[in-house]
This record gives sequence, structure tokens and C-alpha cells, in this order.
Amino acid sequence: MRVLVVEDVHRLADDIAEGLRDQGIGADVAYDGREAAYKLDIYRYDVVVLDRDLPMIHGDVLCEMITKRDDPVMVLMLTASGAPGERVSGLALGADDYLAKPFHFPELVLRLRALARRAPAPEPRILRAGGIELDPRSRTATRDGQLLDLSIKEMSVLEALMEASPAYLSAEDLLEKVWDEMADPFTKTVQVTVGRLRRKLGEPPVIETLQRAGYRIPERAPHEDGRGRPETYLQ
Repeated sequence: MRVLVVEDVHRLADDIAEGLRDQGIGADVAYDGREAAYKLDIYRYDVVVLDRDLPMIHGDVLCEMITKRDDPVMVLMLTASGAPGERVSGLALGADDYLAKPFHFPELVLRLRALARRAPAPEPRILRAGGIELDPRSRTATRDGQLLDLSIKEMSVLEALMEASPAYLSAEDLLEKVWDEMADPFTKTVQVTVGRLRRKLGEPPVIETLQRAGYRIPERAPHEDGRGRPETYLQ
């Protein structure tokens, strides 16, 4: 899940985004309505956490802009007022949920996950490739029936690779899908995470790496097609 936090109080926006990243949620930040509109045109988000009182473009106007898009995004509106009239007017603008400040952070996370589930998208299916089975709903994965002990980022990388299987994903593709705009495009974090994931998946190796193409998990396990090792292995 990728979230855009739109909040003009920089400290609050940064704290929300950092907390979401700790929960394995990709989070970008915009400090005013104009910056948010720009990022919404560039990136694909699952949910927007939208402060109502914004500079440049007011939160009410931005909410209406979002709901009129060809690919509308779920909106959780934040406001300093929790009065019933404020909630009603916010929802009337097209917001999908409403949360008054101050709020309990675990409640924000639960509401975001609920909104992401409500978004118009196919039901998550069990992903199967290379002898691995991953359930996106329960966030569990097994290989040959053995439960895998994966970190949040390792699980997200594995899910991205399995969704793309048998195609390759470049390091840049994985940065965009699993991390967020704060990720350094020149960092080795993708290679390091893939290396850890590869070790946890065990033998025979299942993640293939091809120079100038990226990473992939083939549809069939290595032992099923008679190959002892995939093509090229890089950290």
C-alpha cells in the first residue's frame, strides 16, 4: 500500500509518514495542496491522508479534485474539528473516511488498511510461483509447505516479484512498488533486501537475476524444469 500524507504542519506530516513506514506502508508527504496535486499526477496512491485546512489549494477543493479523477483515490480527511457538521460536510465532498485531530495512531493505520481494502480492485488472490505460495491477505508465505519467516520489506518484495512472475522487475521497479519517494535511487537497499530474501527462501535458489533486466521468480520451481540453478546470481 502507498499513501500520500497531505499536511501543512511539517512535523506532524513527517511523524505520520515515518510511523506508516514503520508499519510497512509506503508513505510520501506533501506540505500544501499544490504539491499534493502534483504528486497525485505522477504517482499512484491507494489512500490520501488529507488535512482540510491547506495552503495553495484548500483541502476541500483538493478532495473534490481527487474524487473527479478518472482513477479516484480513497481519501481519509483529517481535521481539527470532530463536530458532526464538520464530518458530514467532509464526507459530502467525497471523502471516504474522516478522523479528527488529535487521533490515536493505531486507529489511523487500521482505517487506512480498511480503506485500501475497500478500494475498487480485484480481490487479492493466492500467489503461486516457483514452489512458493503467498497469501496477500494474511501476509504469510510458504515454500514447499514450510512457513517463511520474512520481514515486512522482504514480504513486500516477494509479493511484487510473484505478482510480476514470470516477468523481470528492475531494482527501480522494486523501489517504486515497495519503497517510496524517500528511497535513494542510488542505494543498494534493493540488492541487500533481495539478498536476504534469497537466503531465507533456501535451496535451490528461486530468485533469478539477469544483468540489465532485474529480478524474477519463474512460474515453476527450479527442480521442476530440470535446471539446477537459475541463470545468474547477483547480490
